[in-house]
Amino acid sequence: MIDKILLQAPLFVLIFARCFAMLMTLPLFSMRSASRVAKIALAGYLSFFIFSQNGYYNYEGYITEDQIFSLQYVLLLVGEVLIGVIIGFYITIIFSSFSTAGQFIAFQMGLSAASSYDALSQVENPLLGQFFNLIAMLIFMQNQWFQKLFLGGLTASFKTLNAINLVQHQNNLVEFLLSGLTKLFSDALIIALPVVGTLLLISVCTGLLSKAAPQMNLLSEGFPIMILVAFFILMVVFPNIVDFFLRSFSQAFSELERLFLGISGERI
Repeated sequence: MIDKILLQAPLFVLIFARCFAMLMTLPLFSMRSASRVAKIALAGYLSFFIFSQNGYYNYEGYITEDQIFSLQYVLLLVGEVLIGVIIGFYITIIFSSFSTAGQFIAFQMGLSAASSYDALSQVENPLLGQFFNLIAMLIFMQNQWFQKLFLGGLTASFKTLNAINLVQHQNNLVEFLLSGLTKLFSDALIIALPVVGTLLLISVCTGLLSKAAPQMNLLSEGFPIMILVAFFILMVVFPNIVDFFLRSFSQAFSELERLFLGISGERI
C-alpha cells in the first residue's frame, strides 16, 4: 500500500488536503489546545484509509506525470481545501446555533455579562452558551456522529464531489451556506423560545406591578426570580432540547449529503 501511495503521491496529497482542511475547521479539533502534530497525523490516517478504500479517484484524468507542479494541480489542491473547509464550517454552524440559543437565554436572564473565553467556539461566550455548546458536543460524540462524519460522509464525498463540480455548481453552494446561516438563527430561536418567552412575560408583569405599587420595588426582586424560573424551565424542557439536538444533527447531515449529490449530478 505504501508503494501505491508513493506512485500516486499527487492523488494522496489531494485527499490529505481535504481531510486536513476539515479537521482545522471542525469543532473540537479546531481548538488551539489541540496539537497540530496530532491533527496532521489524524489527517494522514484518514487519507490512508480513504485512499485504500477507493479504487479510483475523480482526478486521475486531470493529473499526469508532467502536470504535478502545474497550475492546474495547484487549483485542484485549492479546491480540495475549500471542500474540507465547507464541511467543517457547516458543522460549526450547527454548534453555533446551540451556543447562540444559550446567549439569547443568558441575555434575557440578565447573565449576559457573565461571559468568559469558550475553548470550543474560541470566542467570548456567556456561561449558559458554553453549557449548551458542551451539551451539544457530548451528544455529538455519544451518538457517534464523528465516526459517521469521518467514515461515512468524508469517504462518500470523495466518490461524489470534486473541485471541478464545485466550480460548476457554485450557485448551489452559495444557497446552501446562506440557508445554513438562516437555520442557525431559526434553531437558536426555537431552542430559546420557551425560556425567553416566559421571562418576557415575567418582565412585563413585574413592570406593571412596579408601576402600580412602586414601594414594592419588584424590579430588584425580579432578577433572582427570573434566574430561578429560567433554570426551572430548562430542567423541564431539557429532554426535548436533547431530542431537538439529535434532529438538528441528523437533518444537517442529510442536507450536506443532498448538497454533495446535487453537485455531483446524481439522483437524491
